[in-house]
Amino acid sequence: MKINKILVSQPKPTSEKSPYYDIANKYGVELIFRPFIRIEGLNAREFRQQKINIPDFTAIIFTARTAIDHFFRLAEELRYAIPDDLKYFCTSESIALYLQKYIVYRKRKIFYCENGKIADLVPILAKHNKEKYLYVISDVHKEDLSLLDKGKINYTKAVMYRTVSNDFEPGEPLDYDALLFFSPAGINSLKKNFPDFDQTNVAIGTFGVTTAQAVHDAGLRLDFQAPTPKTPSMTAALEQFLKDNK
Repeated sequence: MKINKILVSQPKPTSEKSPYYDIANKYGVELIFRPFIRIEGLNAREFRQQKINIPDFTAIIFTARTAIDHFFRLAEELRYAIPDDLKYFCTSESIALYLQKYIVYRKRKIFYCENGKIADLVPILAKHNKEKYLYVISDVHKEDLSLLDKGKINYTKAVMYRTVSNDFEPGEPLDYDALLFFSPAGINSLKKNFPDFDQTNVAIGTFGVTTAQAVHDAGLRLDFQAPTPKTPSMTAALEQFLKDNK
């Protein structure tokens, strides 16, 4: 399988030191960065349809920086004055630190676990069992909510943003030798934009278990994936694939 042109379904890296550029130079391939999906925030009217009253809650659960952005955006749209005693629970320190964009970090009650997994946040939530939690999510969230149910956490899901297909222009060709995907929504967008897509000579690489499963569910062939013990990142998986197909 000859690989010359690769579509990476993510935004273009902001740093020139990205491993993707090293791979392009080393293997003489062209990389095109184009997301198949984009994040879109719900407006105040759409959010109100969920019949959720934010002031009823004493704590917020965040599992992504995007969730933080859309929570504070909607709070402003809804003219909700965020109280100083509102508590924030995050699945990693980096997400917690991102709150500094909107609040004075040292003056707030902020809690987080170390490894980014909701399972490790549940014991922390359970210690604060008198709180009423608002869990900010997207319409295609990946987290296992059964863990919160098993932990008897008093929470309410609040969809504040959604993932939508980034449509291609009519007649725009999909003339790539390899496609890299990072979410099941990307696979859905591929099928929507190119319903007659013929994979024959096109390699597909994925990041994450659910994305790999989405490829199989769509009746497509998965050529390489990450993370694995040998290829912990998408760039490592891509480089190994190119090396094997020299």
